[in-house]
Amino acid sequence: MSVTGARESAGARGAPGDGPWWWARRRSAVLDVVLAALSTVECVVEGVPFAHGAGLPEWVGMALGLVVGPVLLVRRRWPVVVVLASIAVMPAEMGALLGVVGLYTLAASDVPRRITALLAGMTVVGTLVTTYVSMQQDVAREETFNPPVWFVPVMAVAVGLVMTAPPVLWGLYIGARRRLVESLRERADGLERELSLLADRAEERAEWARNEERTRIAREMHDVVAHRVSLMVVHAAALQAVALKDPEKASKNAALVGDMGRQALTELREMLGVLRTADGAAPVRAAAGPDEPERLAAVASEAARRAEPEAGAMPAEADGDGPSLAELADLVGQSRAAGMAVVLSVEGADGATAGRSYAAGVEQTVYRVVQEALTNVHKHAPGARARVRLAHRGDEVAVQVENGPSERGAADAGLPSGGNGLVGMRERVTALGGVFVSGPTEAGGFRVSAVVPVGAAGAGG
Repeated sequence: MSVTGARESAGARGAPGDGPWWWARRRSAVLDVVLAALSTVECVVEGVPFAHGAGLPEWVGMALGLVVGPVLLVRRRWPVVVVLASIAVMPAEMGALLGVVGLYTLAASDVPRRITALLAGMTVVGTLVTTYVSMQQDVAREETFNPPVWFVPVMAVAVGLVMTAPPVLWGLYIGARRRLVESLRERADGLERELSLLADRAEERAEWARNEERTRIAREMHDVVAHRVSLMVVHAAALQAVALKDPEKASKNAALVGDMGRQALTELREMLGVLRTADGAAPVRAAAGPDEPERLAAVASEAARRAEPEAGAMPAEADGDGPSLAELADLVGQSRAAGMAVVLSVEGADGATAGRSYAAGVEQTVYRVVQEALTNVHKHAPGARARVRLAHRGDEVAVQVENGPSERGAADAGLPSGGNGLVGMRERVTALGGVFVSGPTEAGGFRVSAVVPVGAAGAGG
């Protein structure tokens, strides 16, 4: 049963706080009223022989019983008062129930143990003395019974211990058990609050991970598909311009547009498949597990890798991990084939572009920056000259794509822009601890620069 269920069950039997005055529960108040009534009856009955023995009227003894007996009503609030009242009426040989219940309540309460020990000792002494005197008087009156000398003291001690030890020990046990239960309840409440906080934080982390994964997939789709679609638009414009003048070139451009369209559809289908399934099998659940974002990212990366063409004008796969720096020449060649005057220059490590020399994440990031920058040149500066610079600097790799002013006007290309290209490049570079800068040049063109640490994504192969 859960903590909440246990409390509801306890509340059905009398929840704390629903009793009158100082009682925590109604059933506690009922129990104390019954005990007080029994104690009152006992004290009234025992007050009659006390009044006779003291030479007082009976109503005096009965009145004393009526005053002392109801003291049990306050045993939960003032247990010390109840024990002191029982000690006070010991000489009158009344209040046995009052003394037993009072000692039990005192031992079970939070009263300091030294006070409990002191009052219990006083009760033992009072009971011993009262019992000894009473038994001596009874033996003196009984002529036929002549007990040994030790009989009366031993019996007095026994009565004193029997009337005191059991209620005190039982009260100590109940008090310790009650404190243990309260401690466990407090710990359960604390754990329940901590679990609630952890659940809230887990939900926040899951929501953050979902949003982050949506952003990553959107960025991947933009980088993979937008470049080819832009080239398709450029080739279509060229096709329209030369359709009548140069049918052979028009046919070649039409074939390129068809190939790029099919490749773009293939990549889009792969990326949408990632959104619908995880690892190509299990459906993506609304309540994803804690490792779902990382799994989606891996699948998205794999889908982008599979979407890279194996033939034609597009770059080939490198080591099966997506685009690499070795494919920059092919990427630049695509833009050159689309009519852009673009130059690629490499500085630094000799032969760095001949094969993968950095971690896959570093090379893919640099490749995507160049790809998106060239796409933006096609969109916003058709006919402009562009230059791609790649520099290897030991512990970092730098790339810069700069274009001059458009020769035909930015509106000629007719390509829409969602404003996500620069944002995606910045996110990719800064995620690896690099620096990204972009902005217009004094000559009227645009420049994109990125510096990525070589060890940002692990050791290269």
